[in-house]
Amino acid sequence: MIKLERTTMYMSYLLGVSLYIFSSALAFAPRNSVIIGRSTSQLYADATDVTIDPKEAVKVFGRLAEKYIMLDASGGMCCYSACSDCEYRLPGGGYRMADQSSARPKWIPSYDERAFESSGKEHTSKWSTEIFTTGPAVTKEEFVSRLLDMEFAPPLGGPYMSKSSAGIDDVVVIERLFDILCDGKEKLTKHRMGTKIKELAGGDEGLVWGNFINGLTSE
Repeated sequence: MIKLERTTMYMSYLLGVSLYIFSSALAFAPRNSVIIGRSTSQLYADATDVTIDPKEAVKVFGRLAEKYIMLDASGGMCCYSACSDCEYRLPGGGYRMADQSSARPKWIPSYDERAFESSGKEHTSKWSTEIFTTGPAVTKEEFVSRLLDMEFAPPLGGPYMSKSSAGIDDVVVIERLFDILCDGKEKLTKHRMGTKIKELAGGDEGLVWGNFINGLTSE
């Protein structure tokens, strides 16, 4: 009888120790170690930390950026004589510009195409014709492939990169850009890309380098 009681007490002791060790392991385990109602893709997304190298990002920016951009159709209506009550002046005193040009690629336009009837000017963005070649939407694979084929030119902003050094071996920046632009969708539409570019640009008509790299690293 005494031997049986000792055996029972010993087994109870072992069970208690086992439960204590198990509960302690759960308490100190990483949060993602126990999955409750979460998909594998969500867990993978939480665990993935994408590092963006500006030298790689500028290779992408230099493929998308352009030297010319159309801005405000009303800009060309100003006589540029510094009239104090001019409706085409900015609140800070500057002028509304119809368009702008740069010696090196500076802007990724937020539009696919734009025309000002008053001045007879029109412009089609590089990304709209070279990425959306077969329709109004692309998959990530198509986006990556077509952006890789776009011609690079050293842009205004970011680390200097010569054309001969602008080959892309790792597509992590392009894939990151696609994820930001499509905003969770499987395909990226031409309209969504233009809308998202303007959002990243803070409401401006063109996305410059500073906002481009900030968008890649802060989203």
